Amino acid sequence: MPTARAAATDNSAVLSRMHDAVNTGDLEVIAKTIDEIVAPDLLFHAPVPTGATGAQALKQVWVTLLRAFPDLHVAVEDVITEGDKIVARNTVTGTHLGAYGDLPPTGRSVRYGEIFVLRFAGGRIAEIWGVVDVMSLMRQLGGIPGGSS
Repeated sequence: MPTARAAATDNSAVLSRMHDAVNTGDLEVIAKTIDEIVAPDLLFHAPVPTGATGAQALKQVWVTLLRAFPDLHVAVEDVITEGDKIVARNTVTGTHLGAYGDLPPTGRSVRYGEIFVLRFAGGRIAEIWGVVDVMSLMRQLGGIPGGSS
């Protein structure tokens, strides 16, 4: 049985693989990585764009994001590991070149923050809680009043 420190190191490596995959911008690479490191019955506590559940919901999130922001990049700012959980604070950047919800492409660059708490089980991501600064994103895209932030 691995020690708590070894499990935390393994979980950090899994999260790093996920970030590396999403930053390729390649949906095939992202989907394959999700299949390898995310539990199929993932509990996803964040708004998802479709009625999908589990790992399929996570894949759909990336389809939606990369369709709208093909150059999307996630920069990891902080990672905190405690037991079977990891908290990651990220800064996301990209250019709005495809439809995002009801918003047609604007060509605008965006930058917003997000924080995710991930619970691991058996070396896989089993549960995700997410807080994404959608308000800032929508302001930058002109989807709500307030100008860019």
